[in-house]
Amino acid sequence: MTGIRERRFWPRGTLPSQISAISAQRAIEVAEIDPREIGALIHGSVCRDHLEPATACAVHHALALRRDSLIYDVSNACLGLLNGIVQLANMIELGQIRAGLVVASEGSRELVETTIGILNSDQSLTRETVKPAMASLTIGSASAAVLVVHRELSRAGNRLIAAVSRTNTAAHELCHSGRDESVASGMQPLMQTEAETLMHEGVALGREAFRQFLDEAGWSSSDVNKTACHQVGSAHRKLMLEEFGLDPKIDFVTYPWLGNTGAAALPVTLAVGIEEGRYRGGEQVAMLGIGSGINVLMLAMQLERGLVAGGPFP
Repeated sequence: MTGIRERRFWPRGTLPSQISAISAQRAIEVAEIDPREIGALIHGSVCRDHLEPATACAVHHALALRRDSLIYDVSNACLGLLNGIVQLANMIELGQIRAGLVVASEGSRELVETTIGILNSDQSLTRETVKPAMASLTIGSASAAVLVVHRELSRAGNRLIAAVSRTNTAAHELCHSGRDESVASGMQPLMQTEAETLMHEGVALGREAFRQFLDEAGWSSSDVNKTACHQVGSAHRKLMLEEFGLDPKIDFVTYPWLGNTGAAALPVTLAVGIEEGRYRGGEQVAMLGIGSGINVLMLAMQLERGLVAGGPFP
């Protein structure tokens, strides 16, 4: 029904910061950048080690980055890493830093196993009452780190050209987790999602944003050589590309074998696509993110010579 055949779990007890430290270190190594150049570290996944302190603290410590680094978490459902890219680019443009790192590591085991346990114990479920839990069963684990640098430090020469955002917060209740345990007792890592309504509302908002996205990038639809999208499932992908007037042949997917990996989904898809030669130097790539809230964030990138660190993929 979703087009998702497989998902992956981290080993039991794994914290997001442990995986993020690995991804971030690989990004530093493949970029061949002096870690002392990195002036900011952002952790941008849904999953985090603790409510407090920021998960970025544990990652910063593991990497032994500068003590004057700006470090914090960004929480914005599946768009946190993309938000981090924009924030780092702004810091570079302002001359505050010359390089920054944003990383996201999503874990799915707890959510999926808890959801299965609750569903199996409820003998009153019907086709309709089970629907809000279905999206939770598509969640997978993955990690991605992106190094954003001043052009003088770049090996790859990939350029961020434009960024466009849109929001429809009237729809913020269409997808939500359990209450935060700091303000409400009995938190469970459960999600309640009106998936079909969320899909249609998200794509409608995305269609509105896509028009401005092309204007900001100075592109027409035919100038988009490739797309990298948030990985939800087959129905979401089909509707989105149709509504945006984009050919599915220019898109690449990982959801069939990774599932929906939250904030890591789009950058992991781009990384795997570069490794497999699906995205090549000289291409104009549209990074199209739609997340619950509802929020849309789209980034335009001129790909010169893609560099990826090869994982880690669980």
